Amino acid sequence: MTDTLITRRTVIKSVGAALIVGVSPPLLPVHAQGLLPTPTMRGGSNNYLPGAAIVDKIGGGGFWMTGTVRRAGDGKPLAGQRIQIWAHTTEGHERDPHSHGATLTKTDGTFRLEMPQIVPAFGQPHGHLAYDGDEFKTVFLRPVMQNVNDTSLNVEFVLQPA
Repeated sequence: MTDTLITRRTVIKSVGAALIVGVSPPLLPVHAQGLLPTPTMRGGSNNYLPGAAIVDKIGGGGFWMTGTVRRAGDGKPLAGQRIQIWAHTTEGHERDPHSHGATLTKTDGTFRLEMPQIVPAFGQPHGHLAYDGDEFKTVFLRPVMQNVNDTSLNVEFVLQPA
């Protein structure tokens, strides 16, 4: 029995030969599922306050929470989606109502909200974000900052219809 090693060169040669001869190329693995939904993160819903107001800025600012919201499957950017943001900051704890705010995504699916500098809580500097609308399944995120001195945190939501 002979083992056949499939390399990039073999695949390119096979596909090229098939195109010249006019036959279908060999079947190759495909990712048919498309873009998978973002799973909720452990601890993401801690101190969540339903219905936080849509605001232009949380507190005095100085730190930027940014991200993108897309639809699972085709990755289409989602406009007008409500993203709630809260954290333990230089101006308050993550359980304090004044440490919470929400924003809406733009037509390209991006969002951006300024807030006070995030500081470590339970040893880690981290933020909390939630998609909590009705059109898609709720997702809670709890991203940890790489460095306590970072002045921004960027996340991506991939949402699955409810």
